[in-house]
Amino acid sequence: MSTQLQINGRRVRVEAAAETPLLWVLREELGMTGTKYGCGVGLCGACTVHVGNDPARSCITPVGALAHRQVRTIEGLEHDRIGRALQAAWIAHDVPQCGYCQCGQLMSAAVLLRTTPKPSDADITEAMAGNLCRCGTYDRIRAAIHDAVRALSA
Repeated sequence: MSTQLQINGRRVRVEAAAETPLLWVLREELGMTGTKYGCGVGLCGACTVHVGNDPARSCITPVGALAHRQVRTIEGLEHDRIGRALQAAWIAHDVPQCGYCQCGQLMSAAVLLRTTPKPSDADITEAMAGNLCRCGTYDRIRAAIHDAVRALSA
């Protein structure tokens, strides 16, 4: 089945069954490997992308449900003011250890800052709860989010 998608501001046509998870279309058909496969059941957050203004687990989001929807991946985050601030803060705080979950962490943090420009620690905890980090860099993630807020306010 041919489906037209809007990914990172570009219109692309993909050939995949409607039930194919977006993750596999991104990685295998489009070569966009920044979005990671983690658990495959939408629980770890490694595969987080934005669909419209909401975070979505691409491992369980069928591509057939995305026609006429805006999709943003980690590759598109650098074209966004919030995304750039978060990426700079991630680097400044040396957030990643293995780095595997960080794309999903950044995508969830970007949605948080779009909806809550000055989040409290509780807001951050709630927004990031669905993203697991086996390396345990949660304190650095929180500090990086607070630094990105300061950078965006300056």
